[in-house]
This record gives sequence, structure tokens and C-alpha cells, in this order.
Amino acid sequence: MTAAPPGPAFSLHDIPFSMHGSWFDISPVLAENTYADDLHLVSHQNGMHAVLRLVPLDPTTGERAETRITAVPSLLTWNHDTGRTDLAYEAPDTVRLRGQGSALRVTAAAQTLTPFTGTYLFRDPADGAYVFTSYETGRRYRFTVLSGVIRDASGSQALGSADRGLTITADNGGTWEAAIEELDSARRPHRARMTFDEVVTAADRAFADFTDTVAPWRSSRTPAAELAAYVLWSATVDPAGLVTRPAVLMSKHWMDKVWSWDHCFNALALAPGAPALAWDQFSLPFDHQDESGALPDSLTHSEVLHNFVKPPIHGWTLSHLRRRLPDPPDRSELIETYDRLRRWTDFWLTARRAPDALLPHYQHGNDSGWDNATTFDPERVVVTADLAAFLVLQLHELAALATELGHHDDARSWTSTAETTRTAMLEELWTGERFVARGADSGDTWGSSSLLDLMPIALGEHLPEHVAKTLADRIEAHLTPYGLATELPTSPHYRPDGYWRGPIWAPATVLVEDGLRRSGHHRLADEISARFRLLCETHGFAENFDALTGTGLRDRAYTWTAAAYLLLAEDHALRDAER
Repeated sequence: MTAAPPGPAFSLHDIPFSMHGSWFDISPVLAENTYADDLHLVSHQNGMHAVLRLVPLDPTTGERAETRITAVPSLLTWNHDTGRTDLAYEAPDTVRLRGQGSALRVTAAAQTLTPFTGTYLFRDPADGAYVFTSYETGRRYRFTVLSGVIRDASGSQALGSADRGLTITADNGGTWEAAIEELDSARRPHRARMTFDEVVTAADRAFADFTDTVAPWRSSRTPAAELAAYVLWSATVDPAGLVTRPAVLMSKHWMDKVWSWDHCFNALALAPGAPALAWDQFSLPFDHQDESGALPDSLTHSEVLHNFVKPPIHGWTLSHLRRRLPDPPDRSELIETYDRLRRWTDFWLTARRAPDALLPHYQHGNDSGWDNATTFDPERVVVTADLAAFLVLQLHELAALATELGHHDDARSWTSTAETTRTAMLEELWTGERFVARGADSGDTWGSSSLLDLMPIALGEHLPEHVAKTLADRIEAHLTPYGLATELPTSPHYRPDGYWRGPIWAPATVLVEDGLRRSGHHRLADEISARFRLLCETHGFAENFDALTGTGLRDRAYTWTAAAYLLLAEDHALRDAER
């Protein structure tokens, strides 16, 4: 049997087992905060849906075996007293299974079949394979026996409520093998072109190659780099449905979408080693830009949402991305990107500015990405300094692009608008001690204890020195032993698991760290980087973290957290090398 290949081990309760390009994973996580006792094949086509339940059995008793599950990037194993069952990805749409001294029960996760929901099972006379068809995913899951025998097949062609499943085992305690494929209507019968060990070796090589490209700088001083690379690698899906390019989902748990600012951090982390994939990450939401120039709030396999937007950090991103790519985008890519970024910026300057206003506004906390931050407690339709700061950076990047493309009049216009916006931000929202928010309708102003009020530090070198110094001092007050709390821990509104009302988040960390560094506050930037890196090395890559304990919260396999770790770890490693 296969020995455990190299690679970082991980818990399936935290990180699903999957492969680059695949739309399904193997996990006990079936929905938001819903954990099963058994592993399931969970698909992310048409949403997140548990399709098949995988239960190792004791072949002598036929009862559920007590197992110990281990996983590394290329191999998942159920170990139990009488034997083991192994699973590995042969291809993005196919897993191979092998058992020795074991049996495996594979059943439909849904017990009930209706004309519109559930999973139907039948044996295909054309090749003898068993096929599970899922209404929820709109796909088929074909189970092909490569060696061994099927016992206890039940529920074939059954309607209504039934136990639909089968058990595979081997005669005389030997070894059995099978394949499960996610497919559309039909394909040729499955034929094993590699041994199981060769499948594991190929998957291990694919992951190792990816890690070597995105984290060649890793060392014993960056102990979470390989696992961070796995989170990104395994959450990547091939183009399908409304996903027009290879896409790194935020997670293959329940946060299985691309949101229109999350993708920016993944693009930056991938840029030096996987430039084509990085460019795809940056470009994907722009493929769904609407007639107003707005980017969607989010997109996934079968859904694009436009009811909210996300903040315009794309100019900041593109500026960094172009420096990180090993080769610059060609002229045709720059022309297309300039037009897309221009339209996105025009959206904020037209659709999101009131008549005679110089500053744009959010219409809800969701537009900022900080959904429930306390900045939005008094009102939701709000003019904020973080939005103005991001827009200024975007206008500067448009000016740089226009100059490069020879559009000098446009460049001067963008630069002038950037300065007008920056001046208005300082004159209208800076009190001399802090930035305040202003109701777009009421005109009322207020401050809060949210880190969001301090995000204009992202302007870096574009901030007056005394403003940057005041912001840096206030940011330091948010720094806990684990990182930047999004709400001051001393605030009466602080909540340990309050989403943007306390927990530590990766994007805020990266934006603040970068702005501090560009404004000359290197000591604080170094401290923020060090604490966040240690947080990830200790507690993984959760969606966010308890600011006072470091405990991972919500979705535990979040790609922008892994990307943030890679960005900060790489920068730290390069600074160390220069010393």
C-alpha cells in the first residue's frame, strides 16, 4: 500500500481535500457550520451540495469502521484496525479509491428523491457502472469498479425515499479499487491508465510544482508556506458555468465564491510564480462588469450578484500586481485593463457621487467589504475616508496607465481628479485628530472605534506626514498579540466573533501593513506582519480570527488569508535576504 507522501498534513475539519481545477472536494463540512460524522463528496456546481456519503466498513462485520483520517495534498486515508482505504485525485473530475482489508459504503447524501430534488441511482447497462444523478448540482457521479466486487447495492431505480447506495469490497481480504467521476450527460467508460500509486505520485508532483513556483523563497522560518499554497491550489476551479477563467474560490467550504475584492489578494500572491493564473484572478470580476461600469459583488458557478459592490482597491492592486509579474502585460492587455479600470472608476465618480459632491459614498456596509463595521451604525449611505483613499490610488494608477499608453491628456485629467479627491477627503473628513464618516443624505458626521476609519493609511506616501503619524498611532491601539482587531477591544461594541466588529482579517492587515510601510512607519509594519504570520502558523487560514485568543473563526480554509500569509512571508524573507 502507498506510504504517506511528503507534504503538509491537515485536518479535514479545517481544510477540504481537493485538487487544482476540481469543482468538488472530500470533506465532512456540508454547509455553513454543519459538520457530518462521515466524509462526503461535496460539489460546488450550482452551489455547495453534499452528493455522496463515504463510509468505511469493517469487511467482516459490515458495520461502520472506527477510523483515523489523515490527509496530505496528494492522499487521503481512512485507517482502521482491519485495514485502510485510500483516496486520491486522478484528474480534477475524477477520484480513485483503493481499499485493503476494508469495504466502503457509498450512498446518496439525500435520502429523498422528488421530481426536482435529490439523487437518483441506477446501474448503467452500457458499461456496468453505477450512476448517481444529482438535481442539486445538475451533474452525474459515476462509480466504476476497477477491481473487487459490489455487495449490498440498494435503491437502484428507486423513487421517493430510499437508501440509495452500494458497498465495494474485495474477495478473500485482498485489494479493491474504484473510480468516481463528476460528469455531465455521458462519456466513454472509465479505464485506469495509471496505477493508484502513480495517481498519488502525479498529484504530489503537481502540488509540489505549484508550491515551488509560488513560494520558492520558503524555509523553516516560513513553516506555513506549503499549507498556504495548498489552500490556494486546492481551491482553484477550472472554467465552468459563469466562471470564465480558472478561478481561486475563497474556499471549498461554504464561502465558495469569488468576491470582487477578495480576488485581488489571491492575484498578488500568485503573481511572481503563476502570472497567468494571477492575471486571471485580477480579471475575472471585470468579465462581469455591468453597463454602469460596476463590478459584481460576487460570482460563482451559477450566480452573479450585482445588488452590492466592493471597494475600489483595484488600482492599488494593479499597481502592485504589475510590479510583481515577471513580465509586464502586453499592450493589448493594458488597453483592455485601462478601459475596464476607467469604467469602474467612472462608476464611483458618477453613480456614487451626489450632485455637487466631490467624494463618493457607500450605500451599505457590504459595499465597503466591512459589512457590519461600527462605522455604519448611525447610517448606511455614507461618505467615508477609506473609499476616498482607495479611489485616489485608483486614479493615480489610471494616470500611470494612460501615460504608458500615450493618452497624456487623460493622464493629466486623472491626476487632477486624484488631487481634488484627496484634498476633499482631508478638508471634509479630517478633523485634525481623526477621519470621520458623513451621512450622504443627513450631512451628519461621526467617528467610530472601527479600524475602517483608519484605512486611509493605504494612501501611504500620498498622506501628509502628520496625518500618517496620527493614523499610525491609532492603528497601534488596535494591535493585539495576534494582529489588528477590526474594532478596538476596549469598545463597548467589540465582539469576539463579531465579523468586522472585532476579529482580525487578512485584507485589512495587508492594506494597513503596506500603507504604513509606504508612509515610513516600518517598525509598526514589521510588527503587524510578524504577528499575523505567527497567527497563521499557529491557527491556520480561517476567514477571520478572534483578536484576543487567535482562534480561527467562520470558514477555516480561506484563500485570501493564505494569500496574505504568502505575501507577508515573502516580503519578510526578501527583506531578511537583503540585510
